[in-house]
Amino acid sequence: MTQKQEKFCFCTLALGKRYRLLALELAKDLEKYAPNATFLVLTDNLQDFKEAKNVLALKHQQKLWCDNDKSFLIEEALSLFDYCICIDADMRVLAPVSSDLKWLPGITARSYSNLVKHHKEKRQKVLAVIKKIAAKLDVDIESEDVKWIHEFLFVVKKESGKEIEFIKLFKKISRYLELNGIETGAGSAMGLAAAKVGFAVRHDPVDRISFFKDRIELERIKSGQVDREDKLVYFEKQQSLEFPQYSIPKKIVVKLSKSIKDLVRSIRLRIHTLSDFSFYYL
Repeated sequence: MTQKQEKFCFCTLALGKRYRLLALELAKDLEKYAPNATFLVLTDNLQDFKEAKNVLALKHQQKLWCDNDKSFLIEEALSLFDYCICIDADMRVLAPVSSDLKWLPGITARSYSNLVKHHKEKRQKVLAVIKKIAAKLDVDIESEDVKWIHEFLFVVKKESGKEIEFIKLFKKISRYLELNGIETGAGSAMGLAAAKVGFAVRHDPVDRISFFKDRIELERIKSGQVDREDKLVYFEKQQSLEFPQYSIPKKIVVKLSKSIKDLVRSIRLRIHTLSDFSFYYL
């Protein structure tokens, strides 16, 4: 009797025109290098992906700030697949992806660190809020087992229902962080949620997926691991899509539209959190 073949997908958020364009470039890479894999995309415009044969595009209205909506991405992905490979829309895949990759249940991160150490070095304000959350959850924030997960590339695999509790708590913590003025907290929210529900977190430093990520690549260039010229075409392509040159009137319209969307989202967030007042406000 053969073991059941596990179903998996790559997945990303593509909210806003520039990230939809970046995700389409990534879709081309995956069609070439992982031809049998589904690329699940949560997006605010389905039409942009209608010609991408390997993309399963699902409509999504932004709930939280940027990467914090990855809780909804993981939820959608695990409702359809056994595990998902979460990858930022602004990344590229550079080489064939093995169809025989194996992952253990829980979270497998390309990069992570101890949660407290990560914030002690950079973000004291964030750490103060995280300590309040940890106290509410009765999580020992000083434990080496409590991680900050770098959210640019990680795998989430089902683990006997723990993934459901993890996703619920990931959402709740993300809302708390945003209500306290912290908008880039997905890595912290994931680490705290995983620690609370006992969802395993592992480090996978081996690049089983060959990728381009601008910030990672700049560090590699700085340390002499790669030559900038070898990756110049990827830097130029990302720059042209992520930072388009708009006219002044267009810039004003884009900025105003974003401000309105952020305000509406903020109001909806506060209304939603009233249903669990004790967690968010006490």
